[in-house]
Amino acid sequence: MNWKLIFQLSMFGLAMGIATVFVIPSNLEPLFWLAIFVICAVIISKKAGRMYFLYGLLLSLVNSVWVTSAHVILFDTYSVRHTSEIAMMASFPGGLSPRMLMILIFPVIGIASGLVQGLFCYAGSLLRKYF
Repeated sequence: MNWKLIFQLSMFGLAMGIATVFVIPSNLEPLFWLAIFVICAVIISKKAGRMYFLYGLLLSLVNSVWVTSAHVILFDTYSVRHTSEIAMMASFPGGLSPRMLMILIFPVIGIASGLVQGLFCYAGSLLRKYF
């Protein structure tokens, strides 16, 4: 397992965590993530050698740490630019704060996106083999 590669590619996650706080609106965020998934899948399919799916899964888990950290640390700024997300989190039962919900929910999002990223990486490896 090439942890250096995973860490280097996770800088996209750090950049997205910060960019979604200050620059990228919620409605455009999926497009940026799609581009990142494709770029990372291409790089992983070239450099990983094997276990492509696992690389994608682990990469997304590390990305979720970066994004969660950025959103929690910069919460005041995030909440001003993402009022609908904060309102949705505030309406969750249980009385947890939006920050605490981010901490609890983002690992689940990390796993879900990791499954998608893993499939992208695996598909990229198959495409490289046949083309």
